[in-house]
Amino acid sequence: MTFTLAIVGRPNVGKSTLFNRLVGRRLALVDDQPGVTRDLREGQARLGDLRFTVIDSAGLEDATDDSLQGRMRRLTERAVEMADICLFLIDARAGVTAVDRTFAEILRRKNAHVILGANKAEGRAGEAGLLEAFELGLGEPLRLSAEHGEGMGELLSVLTPLADEFAARAEAMAEETGPETDVDLADDDDEAEVPVRMPTTARPLQLAVVGRPNAGKSTLINKILGEERLLTGPEAGITRDAISVPITWDGVPMRIFDTAGMRRKAKVQEKLERMSVSDGLRAVRYAEVVIVLLDVEIPFEQQDLRIADLAEREGRAVVVAVNKWDLEDDKQDKLKELRESFERLLPQLRGAPLVTVSAKTGKGLDRLQQAVMRAYEIWNRRITTAQLNRWLLGMLESHPPPAPQGKRIKMRYITQIKMRPPAFVVMTSHPQLVPESYSRYLVNGLRADFDMPGTPIRLTLRDQGDKNPFKGRTKAQPSKLSKHLRKGPHPD
Repeated sequence: MTFTLAIVGRPNVGKSTLFNRLVGRRLALVDDQPGVTRDLREGQARLGDLRFTVIDSAGLEDATDDSLQGRMRRLTERAVEMADICLFLIDARAGVTAVDRTFAEILRRKNAHVILGANKAEGRAGEAGLLEAFELGLGEPLRLSAEHGEGMGELLSVLTPLADEFAARAEAMAEETGPETDVDLADDDDEAEVPVRMPTTARPLQLAVVGRPNAGKSTLINKILGEERLLTGPEAGITRDAISVPITWDGVPMRIFDTAGMRRKAKVQEKLERMSVSDGLRAVRYAEVVIVLLDVEIPFEQQDLRIADLAEREGRAVVVAVNKWDLEDDKQDKLKELRESFERLLPQLRGAPLVTVSAKTGKGLDRLQQAVMRAYEIWNRRITTAQLNRWLLGMLESHPPPAPQGKRIKMRYITQIKMRPPAFVVMTSHPQLVPESYSRYLVNGLRADFDMPGTPIRLTLRDQGDKNPFKGRTKAQPSKLSKHLRKGPHPD
């Protein structure tokens, strides 16, 4: 998905009808009664060769209070700010109204890429409204009929150059802001302690907040920022895109990603569970530390476990935060229950920090920041080869590797080859015969003995090579002396 297109406009101008046509299914409710759509609906659109995310929004109404219409308008304006491109629809049959003019001014301020579409323009009834649309100052209007599919080719021709621009920008941004992961260690650093690279303004710590819908991600980030930067509310699913915000948290420069709630919806990657929100997945990949935010009332749901496992698979440092702690009465028993569930359900993240917070009151944020920095430091951990091999000797003496099929497994050497996350190689005979349980034994030993709780650890077993010089020869080659003796004595 190279860009996001938000369809906005007054109620009953045909936004949901166009949304359904772009996604190829009747996902959005359509009715002649205005105001059917109340919240944001996201779908994966296909138009020609383009694949993009399209958002159907509530009708823009002239209300700014806390009423339902006012909150719907603020949510739609939020979609305008998040979207790469806005398609502003008017009703060609009704012509340009005063509300259309007002919202045209708003769109000019909030989004740099606005496309004007005159819907319901089929036949002569829409001619006058199509001409009136020029006065909005948003360029030449597209003549559209969402119901009959007219004007889709013209819409494609306008979107294609913008799609190329956003694709190039996204690739450049990934190279500039993407985290430095799987860092190879130089041979000359083999016995040297490598200091942890601390975040700077130029290279801030990349922090993603992920979780199920309505877990309080945006509220948590607003509390960290100290201002209402992100839209929040009781509705689940207000945030529809991964939004990055630069912050300085207790003196540490960071770029924090607020992500959409991850729900089971579509297959996004092989070997991963079905999840929606591709931007949330991309934010995890861009992050260095991932905060998995849980709801204290329903912690460790299946989707929570999938999200935490996703972060571990991607090799990111993980901090588990339990939100809405202010609502819990029996805190001691609840905390004990949470820790037991964590150890049982997420053994791959054994020892990862579990922090209780209240995004509403701000309690626990200092401990959360300390947990993030601690996870970041462990993620950057470097252990010398001498330390590792002394450790390996003790592990082998305490619990020697098995001898499957009567073949003795000899582990001779271990070294760290990468960090961010830490990755190790063990030189051994018969690596294919080493049981998975013994590999877990070594990984758990690394966690415990080198104080690396929670961080992903990569362990590779590599064949040490056979020192037998005769391996591979079909039969022994006779020496020169044996050849001479077979020929008999020399005549002299």
